[in-house]
Amino acid sequence: MIDVKKIRKDFPILNRKVNGNSLIYFDNAATSQTPKIVIDAIVDYYSNYNANIHRGVHTLSQEATDDYEQARLKIQKHFNAKKAHEIILTSGTTHGINLVATGFTSLLKKGDEIIVSALEHHSNIVPWQMLCERTGAILKVIPISLKGELIFEEYEKLLSEKTKIVFVGHVSNALGTINPIKKIIKKAHNVGAAILIDGAQATPHIKPDMQELDCDFYVCSAHKICGPTGVGMLYGKEEWLYKLPPYQGGGEMISEVTFEKTTYADLPHKFEAGTPNIAGVIAFGVALDYMNEIGFDNIASYENELLDYATKKLLEIDGLKIYGTSAKKTAVISFNIEEIHPYDIGTIIDKLGIAVRTGHHCAQPIMDFYNIPGTIRASFTFYNTKEEIDIFVNAVIRAKNMLL
Repeated sequence: MIDVKKIRKDFPILNRKVNGNSLIYFDNAATSQTPKIVIDAIVDYYSNYNANIHRGVHTLSQEATDDYEQARLKIQKHFNAKKAHEIILTSGTTHGINLVATGFTSLLKKGDEIIVSALEHHSNIVPWQMLCERTGAILKVIPISLKGELIFEEYEKLLSEKTKIVFVGHVSNALGTINPIKKIIKKAHNVGAAILIDGAQATPHIKPDMQELDCDFYVCSAHKICGPTGVGMLYGKEEWLYKLPPYQGGGEMISEVTFEKTTYADLPHKFEAGTPNIAGVIAFGVALDYMNEIGFDNIASYENELLDYATKKLLEIDGLKIYGTSAKKTAVISFNIEEIHPYDIGTIIDKLGIAVRTGHHCAQPIMDFYNIPGTIRASFTFYNTKEEIDIFVNAVIRAKNMLL
């Protein structure tokens, strides 16, 4: 059971005013807000033991190293990775995807095939296009239905012995669709292909289990999960992380360096060149502790209530169309009203203190599929309320009346 009033007190930003109105934050799919306990962890690091890690014998360095590696263990436990060194700490989802895509440059040859879905964020499209340009591999795309669901039969047709890697989002950032990734992973493995799951949009709502899913790579960002920006995670099966070459060269990722030859460090340090976002990683662990204390089953149940409530309320507005109507989706509603441009709605309701996302949401192929310039996207989380949804719906009606 969610105690929303109590939870809202944990988030300082929810007390602020925007244009003289109480903030209503419905842009959680872009970035979630940060509870005070996570902010305090960042302040504590810089106030009390700011030092570089893994290198110093002095007390501050040892304290920072201990807390940093403790956070890695928290992340391992949360995602149920088999080994701690299968957790690579990154700057975010995009970093993790690029690390894998760059690594596969040495593993692909001309004519090999890789598969992406039509639901993807640009971060899970562009790096693979770049990989194709480098290697001569061919990019295949899983099409979607009007409901915003992957057409699974078409995916099965695309798979062959030429398929080397498949990459699919766990959840669509633009539509909220939850993809059947267990089935997708199993089918990829049946043809000997590796698979990467983009979990940026899933991890705020779902607690994915790496051993149960059996994916080869999984990526996510802390700032979607009540953590800070600039930090994230790449999970990789040990055997795949050994196969991939280092992504960046520098300090930390080496074993021995001479001008004749360099040897690389063991996992996970092989992929963690340079000074990391130490405070961010520590705070990432605290954010996971915070969300686990609330409970992901509780979060999912409450967010589904908000989704159902908001969907019914919005569909009462004449001329409003929702894009992404899968039966299985997270608390995201993308919609437009008749011929009104989404930016116009977004601009007006911002004056009323309501934050939503407007545009193509870094998922332009989805908008091209629906032949629209973009959508208004309202995305809810466990600190939002039905009262906020009522205010939001009335604001959308007011904006519609002003613009038509």
